[in-house]
Amino acid sequence: MERFYLKKLSELDVRKEYQIKISNRIIALENFSGSEGINWAGVNIKEHIRTLTKENIGLYELKQHKPWFDEECSRFLDQRKQAKIHWLQDPNHSNVCNLNYVSCEASLLFR
Repeated sequence: MERFYLKKLSELDVRKEYQIKISNRIIALENFSGSEGINWAGVNIKEHIRTLTKENIGLYELKQHKPWFDEECSRFLDQRKQAKIHWLQDPNHSNVCNLNYVSCEASLLFR
């Protein structure tokens, strides 16, 4: 599903013109969609609104973000899990230090 956000309107005239065009399109669709279904009319209205918005106001698309959880993150997560298992099996000082070190490194990477 595409997501769009309206650009900030700077002029009152553009806003009024847009409202008039939308009203005219909806009225025309109400007259035409009597024999068709309500669902068709709703989809058609949505498409007309999107088209008019692109023409009159302009839209910008949200940029796609790269996924942050990659193979390296997965590797650090596994290391932290193994360190915790070792600490639970044998809670000595070296295992505690290793768990703290691996947890700290994983947290820094995740940030």
